[in-house]
Amino acid sequence: MATTPMLDALQGYLKVANNRQQLVATNMANVDTPGFHTKDINFQAAMQQVLDKGGEVQLTAASRNVPNLPERADGNNVNIDRESMMLSETQLQYQMGVQLIKEQFHELLTAIKE
Repeated sequence: MATTPMLDALQGYLKVANNRQQLVATNMANVDTPGFHTKDINFQAAMQQVLDKGGEVQLTAASRNVPNLPERADGNNVNIDRESMMLSETQLQYQMGVQLIKEQFHELLTAIKE
């Protein structure tokens, strides 16, 4: 299917948001795992990668440990409150991306009808 550059970028945006959501869920699942360190995606770097590569995403390079979080005695630094906030933020980002894609399709439909 032929797409526009904007749709490619938005598709990449959704992939980044989805991968971030998976990382946050993994962090939450490992809240009691000794020595586990919180991971996140450098969202700006990931989106720059999406824009540079026309929607393609390789998020392994953008994934990183989150620095400067306090560790518990067992070496784990997952903070469930922080992760809950990150999950909510990521869900909103994803919903915004879906809405933007809907608007792009609406514009294409309008162009076809005219």
